[in-house]
Amino acid sequence: MKKEQVVNCQFSVWYPIFKKHTIKSLILPLPQNVIDYLLDDGTLVVSGSDSDAEEDIQPEMSCFCQAPEFPEFTSKVLEAINNLGGRVFPKLNWSAPRDANWIALNSSLQCRSLSDIFLLFKSSDFITHDLTQPFLQCSDQDSPDPVINYELVLRKWSELIPGGEFRCFVKENKLIAISQRDYTQYYQHILKQEEQISQAIQDFFSQHIQYNFLDEDFVFDVYRDSQGRVWLIDLNPFGEVTDSLLFTWGELTSGEVAEQQEGPAFRYTTSEVTVQPSPCLSYRIPRDFVDLSTGEDAYKLIDFLKLKKSQQEESEEEEEEEQENAPQ
Repeated sequence: MKKEQVVNCQFSVWYPIFKKHTIKSLILPLPQNVIDYLLDDGTLVVSGSDSDAEEDIQPEMSCFCQAPEFPEFTSKVLEAINNLGGRVFPKLNWSAPRDANWIALNSSLQCRSLSDIFLLFKSSDFITHDLTQPFLQCSDQDSPDPVINYELVLRKWSELIPGGEFRCFVKENKLIAISQRDYTQYYQHILKQEEQISQAIQDFFSQHIQYNFLDEDFVFDVYRDSQGRVWLIDLNPFGEVTDSLLFTWGELTSGEVAEQQEGPAFRYTTSEVTVQPSPCLSYRIPRDFVDLSTGEDAYKLIDFLKLKKSQQEESEEEEEEEQENAPQ
């Protein structure tokens, strides 16, 4: 995966090419002061005309800090949201904050205001990756990083059923593999309509996507609605920065998948027995707790045990003091 491939998968690059086949969206330049705010660990909420002004407590400083305001940017965002029907799905150049939906009141990525968007963005590791390390896994690390103009992408909110989403892998402009997007769940209709779904995606690819994108190796996500129509949802680089879902990148890059059959390989969860927990669940609790529960960080485990021992000793000392001071 080259840096150029990552650049080509920015939303503002591919959206004009496939605008007729995807969800209506608006793109706003992201001001530098907003980028700085998103990367700042201090303040979590933003005050402005779209929400009540709130304050954030800094425990180590024991003071109140006023959230920053972006009146001009707020106005543009609200205007765009209204133009898209009042509800939007937000993302940056590449990623959406899918790992942060747990923090929203309705556990949804649906946003009605700038505050909703910032809450998701500042809670998302995916967004931080976009802003700080977009070329991390590229093979041409010796070449200079391309200049990125960061953008806020607002997509018209659509109620997409997870069972209708599929990820498609293209190598040398040939569709080699299709995976169920939400592979953690079993959807009976996919099993029943396997051939129709696969054929619909192949037809969509050959008619609208193939040879029209800037690269010959890429990954694209689609949604098949209840009427059988296929919509383009997203485009991603062909490489390990993109989740391979029910395939492995070894299979996809070696040509093993393409050689196994004439058409694209189609994989999906075949029964409730193979249902898995969502990979985004690990983002719902602090990373330290994940490391402790899995034993991935021995030093954290040692520190934790020392802390527990210290707490136990303090508790025993307090009990002894209480017994000594108790009335006879």
